[in-house]
Amino acid sequence: MQAVILAGGKGTRLKPYTTVFPKPLVPVGDYPIIEVVIRQLVKSGFDRITISTGYLAELIRAYCGNGDRWGTSIEYVREQTPLNTAGALRLLENCEDDLLVMNGDVLTSLDYAGFLSTHIRCGAAATVATYPRKAQQDFGIVQMDEHGFLAGWAEKPTYSYLVSMGVYAISKPAIDLIEEGEPLSMPDLLMRLKNSGRAVRCHREECYWLDIGRNDDYAQAVEDFENHKEWFL
Repeated sequence: MQAVILAGGKGTRLKPYTTVFPKPLVPVGDYPIIEVVIRQLVKSGFDRITISTGYLAELIRAYCGNGDRWGTSIEYVREQTPLNTAGALRLLENCEDDLLVMNGDVLTSLDYAGFLSTHIRCGAAATVATYPRKAQQDFGIVQMDEHGFLAGWAEKPTYSYLVSMGVYAISKPAIDLIEEGEPLSMPDLLMRLKNSGRAVRCHREECYWLDIGRNDDYAQAVEDFENHKEWFL
């Protein structure tokens, strides 16, 4: 099985840490987050890992090497200009028919192998892993009718919604929709697939998930990892 780790971004929301480190090398406990991800992928049976690099690529390559120390094979592609999260997939050569694609800064206990297997079994062009979140509004939400009169009022409501975990399963034909050298985000690729009539599936399972892209989330991820290492490794 092949997994692609997207590690080319600058991680500007996580400054000052990312001034000297690429975000995937920011430590969580005793390991950089990308090592946690690699160890999880190897444990799930992924024997081929491709890392897409850009910002401070040499540091990522120097740390991860060829993957021997984790019992896997690591290959690299490098963005000469920023290609966003989906555009980098066009750089892959000889990729497998179905790929796990994920951001390099995700701390999760998602069953990666099960996720990819479900995607293959369902026959979708792509699958996005989702996670439930809630947002508390700090204001009263006023609802107005078409005539400008009060129609309803929700005082500081809590909204529930699903967010992308930054983990995807992509079938090889989907990559053909990306132009060579085209900067393209993953949401744009998924909507391009949907609008072309191809099936894009949403996946939900009970697991832990946190994106460490912001300083407060990073601090929470470090605490959770230290308290519950058995969830991740």
